[in-house]
Amino acid sequence: MSTPGIWRGRRVALLMGGPSQESAVSRSTGAAIERALRARGYDPVVIDPGPDLPAQLVACGAEVVFNALHGTLAEDGRLQGLLDWMRLPYTGDGVRASCLAFDKVLAKMAFRAAGVPVAPDVVWSTAEARGHAVTDLPFPLPVVVKPVAQGSSVGTTLVFTEDAFGPALEAAAACGDVLIEQLVPGPELSVVSFGDDVLGSVEIEPMRTFYDYEAKYGTAGTRYHLPPRLDAADVARVEALGLAAHRALGCRGATRTDVMFGGGQPIVLEVNTLPGMTATSLVPKVAAAAGIPFEELVERILDAAAFGPEGQR
Repeated sequence: MSTPGIWRGRRVALLMGGPSQESAVSRSTGAAIERALRARGYDPVVIDPGPDLPAQLVACGAEVVFNALHGTLAEDGRLQGLLDWMRLPYTGDGVRASCLAFDKVLAKMAFRAAGVPVAPDVVWSTAEARGHAVTDLPFPLPVVVKPVAQGSSVGTTLVFTEDAFGPALEAAAACGDVLIEQLVPGPELSVVSFGDDVLGSVEIEPMRTFYDYEAKYGTAGTRYHLPPRLDAADVARVEALGLAAHRALGCRGATRTDVMFGGGQPIVLEVNTLPGMTATSLVPKVAAAAGIPFEELVERILDAAAFGPEGQR
């Protein structure tokens, strides 16, 4: 890790909001990050980006970008490519890792190639999804139906009955191609990695059927267990798997890898390269348990800002 505060005294552009379905969560994340940066002595310029983002960045004299956006355009590699073109260092991962992580099909290909276990699945295009039935699945219910490329569990449904399958397909297909996975039972955990290290993990106990958008950001209620309620050896296995998934995608920033621990065998669901930093977000919880206060975590993430495949600054 570089000397803390390498961007102090420099113009930091903080991106939050944006055009995606996750703009409200992004604003919550961005507000928390802004407070942390100001507490550490920074004076960030807050930008709610639109099509004129390059002009906004040039006009404010940005020297580094803190990306607090979520969802499509923000974490799928497209924003990262723009900032690479502008030679502006930014937080989070680069084009390749962002693209791979956001597209769940590409991510699972990379996981399988690296020997990271994943759930059995089938992928249907939008048109195929609207013409298929549950009897076309190669595995039995229950299943998880989700968009191939979307974040924060938007469009994701757990399906236990045939009647629920059609509406779940419609919800996912509204966002594009559909990924259907065999449901893996067991506790859900999230592993936080940063650079080439694991900061720790947390067990998630949602009060709803699963850890969906409402459980993450709403008032449905979720219990978090730090450390997870597993044997130390099993926690170590889960964290090693989370780091392996992080590495398989070539991630360099702070990521959250979601893992299901079913039947004694952990499997990776996905890696989030721009995890939330709200009051209920998991990365700050895990970092705090590891002895890293929120403000320090934010500055560490900023310190790691880079651009291009070589991670230039």
